[in-house]
Amino acid sequence: MPFKVTEVQPTPNPNAVKLILDRVIADCPTSFLNAASGSKHPIASRLFAINGVTGLLLLGDFVTVTKTPEARWADITKRVEQALMVA
Repeated sequence: MPFKVTEVQPTPNPNAVKLILDRVIADCPTSFLNAASGSKHPIASRLFAINGVTGLLLLGDFVTVTKTPEARWADITKRVEQALMVA
């Protein structure tokens, strides 16, 4: 079932944002520090396919995405929303 992003919140880290979803994505913290660690997780592998994504945290009704410093949030958040819509 797809997830819808209802809000994008900044974090203290300028290279990370918190995307609030319309329902629970993970009951317990699930962290992926790189693409290799998320390769067997269907959602993480789709999100790591987005150029610039370097880390993920899935917990409750949110996903925190970490990016490379040179990547633009406007590009990444749009692609994350699209990837979650086919989850």
